[in-house]
Amino acid sequence: MVDDGSTDGTGDEARAHGAAVVVRHEVRGGVGAAIRDGWKAGLARNRPYLALVSGDDQHEPAELAGALELLLAGKVDYVQGSRWVRGGRVVGPTGGRGFGTRLYSVVFSVLALHRVTDATNGFRVFRSEVLRDPSINMDQAWLDSYDLEPYVLYKAIRGHYRVIEYPVTVRYHAAEGYTKMRGIRDWWRLFRPAFLLRFGVKR
Repeated sequence: MVDDGSTDGTGDEARAHGAAVVVRHEVRGGVGAAIRDGWKAGLARNRPYLALVSGDDQHEPAELAGALELLLAGKVDYVQGSRWVRGGRVVGPTGGRGFGTRLYSVVFSVLALHRVTDATNGFRVFRSEVLRDPSINMDQAWLDSYDLEPYVLYKAIRGHYRVIEYPVTVRYHAAEGYTKMRGIRDWWRLFRPAFLLRFGVKR
């Protein structure tokens, strides 16, 4: 679990509920920095598989078991959650986000040359060897925000790892009929990894 500079005792609560490892940022570094340090903690402990589940209660942690089974069976390298494939579902008000996530996924798919129905989904499980690939450099400063997740997904696809989508639940809470993305800058941070990598501007 990564506590990215919270002031509400999130890290202590996680420990109280059994979290064996809590990475604490005294100063908020951004969502990408938090994800990166969580994955690095797993790599440092030689974990064979790494996962990501957004910390806003939108996902069902129990669904990780089915996704992990695909990796254990040796059929795939990277499992990306999708609310839009058969078996996936959305619970609660979307607030118009359905269109945005679908549009983004179309653009991402065109740039990655691989169909992805839900590229913004914060649920994923993959073999840790993917991040050990020398072509993937998570430590670039431009990946500290929303860029890191699409960066790694794009790299996994273009690196010819076996990437599939897995049906998951995305739950929008009644008091959350909005997106956390704010303004053109945040949306560009989500879109730009595929653009910059596709045209060779970034590596």
